[in-house]
Amino acid sequence: MSSISVSTAAVIPATNGSTTRLRLTGRGRAVLLGLASVPLAAGIAFAAISGGSASASGDDVAAVNVETVTVMPGDTLWSIATTVAPGTDPREVIGDITRMNVLRSGELQIGQTLAIPAQYAS
Repeated sequence: MSSISVSTAAVIPATNGSTTRLRLTGRGRAVLLGLASVPLAAGIAFAAISGGSASASGDDVAAVNVETVTVMPGDTLWSIATTVAPGTDPREVIGDITRMNVLRSGELQIGQTLAIPAQYAS
């Protein structure tokens, strides 16, 4: 009868004293995290302090008079479009009013003020 024996050789790394493993305690991790967050906090503080320094000047911009319409009970975009621009396709006027006022849907609130594009203002 034959038998097979399997043996594993134990390999133990040689330590010469020059390789040490860095071990951090909880306090050490907190200090390291605090030191790493200082540049981030400084950047946020700088952005908050200097964020208002950029200002736009209106020197080159011409003043535009915008006509507004206040939504009354029973008003729809279609009725407002036909009142404001009776000779124009209401769908085009509704699209222009929607884009100018950044309306997400066709729902209007009573008392809401809508800006009318200049080409339709009387």
